[in-house]
Amino acid sequence: MKFRFPWGVEKTHSFYAIAGVPVPIVLPEGLMVSVSGVRGKVGVQLTPELFAGIAGAFGTFMRRERGDGPIYVGRDSRTSGPMFSRAVIAGLQSVGVDVVDLGVVPTPTLLLAVEESDAIGGMGVTASHNPAEWNALKLVDGAGIFLDADLSARFRTFLSEEDPVRVGWDQLGTVREDNAAWPVHLAAILALPHLDVGGLRARRLKVAVDCVHGAGGPVMAQLLEALGCDFQGIGMDPDGLFPRDPEPTAANLAALSALVQETGADIGLAIDPDVDRLSLVDETGAAMGEDLTLALASAAVLRRTPGSVVTNLSTSQVVEDVARAFGVPLVRSAVGEVNVARRMQAESAVVGGEGNGGVILSALHHTRDAPLAAALVLQHLVDEGLTASAAAAKWPTYDIVKVKVDFPRESLADAYVALEADLAAGEVDRTDGLRLAWPGRGAWLHVRPSGTEPIVRLIAEARDASAAQALVDRAAAVLGGVI
Repeated sequence: MKFRFPWGVEKTHSFYAIAGVPVPIVLPEGLMVSVSGVRGKVGVQLTPELFAGIAGAFGTFMRRERGDGPIYVGRDSRTSGPMFSRAVIAGLQSVGVDVVDLGVVPTPTLLLAVEESDAIGGMGVTASHNPAEWNALKLVDGAGIFLDADLSARFRTFLSEEDPVRVGWDQLGTVREDNAAWPVHLAAILALPHLDVGGLRARRLKVAVDCVHGAGGPVMAQLLEALGCDFQGIGMDPDGLFPRDPEPTAANLAALSALVQETGADIGLAIDPDVDRLSLVDETGAAMGEDLTLALASAAVLRRTPGSVVTNLSTSQVVEDVARAFGVPLVRSAVGEVNVARRMQAESAVVGGEGNGGVILSALHHTRDAPLAAALVLQHLVDEGLTASAAAAKWPTYDIVKVKVDFPRESLADAYVALEADLAAGEVDRTDGLRLAWPGRGAWLHVRPSGTEPIVRLIAEARDASAAQALVDRAAAVLGGVI
């Protein structure tokens, strides 16, 4: 049987042997491939056979790269999660790798558990913010960080050129369940020197939270109880039946806004299904925007631990304003959690993250962490003694416009040339797609292909919404003229 890998390499095999049983497997067209793993739609690109095959390959590859040790497996609450998780575990067992099954846990909990163990890697069955018909497989290095570009490239080469090394009946990997990963994670957050837990408990903030029936319901309830908050929640049952688009963007937070107003909450917290992103709603019910999550969390950190801040090229200038106020440098990286994390390590940064509501604190671990972000934002409110809206108003206001457009990736190089010529920016950055900036106008535009969806993202920011929208509209017009 001949099949084509999504990386364009053809290979001929009669079958893949999973646990000694020949099982044909095809890596389908349309499978989204990024540095950290693969994602697609359940029953379309994604099947248990595919997940088991990739898991077997990953187990063999990581054993070669990192030696002997278990691989940790966790998942979010999606209805397809149990099926795919069992397939991943079977694939790992079939190559003799022991498995530690964490069950339904936040993605940052999985990564922290890997980092603090003797694991050689981890596998997360989660499509993060994508709708319920999607799922994905995220691949984690033994250091508790997603595969970086180098390790990911080597794994893709392995997939295209080699087979998993299957073992016999007497060498199959074992499976052990671990229910302590989240309690360990929670304890680590509460022990951080950046938090005044006593002060938070004394303030007894009123909090509204929307966990969209993802993995975050039980863990956010325990975190908020530990911080002494009086909270009301919606979507707290982790059954994977998302009642709305689960991405925590402003357009999707109407129910949370209403809950804030009904309960008189000091702040609203929106968590995505795998609990690595946090979006905020102020005490009036107004969505604050995901970029403010990193800004306010960074202020709480920098007040206690000055140091450099790292964020990506698509994150709001307000994070630069916070860094400047504390007299520390801000460094920008390519978009993608692992890119930010690796740059944080290189810069010895104290805090970083992305404008999608992802916060990374080096003192805890190098991955986006929504429970951590929530605790830091609440700490900032206590530090300032202000309402959420007043705390946000201390910083300059920008409007950011994010648009997704269908555009052939093979034409992007020509599009970048056309955009640069048409828009005549003061600063040009080609680190990740094309970023054009006009510092004197307080404006920038970032154009790049998505790593998780088959689209191109146009992101613009300016001091008012009309200027940001005009940049996006002009960029879309230029792209339309290229194809």
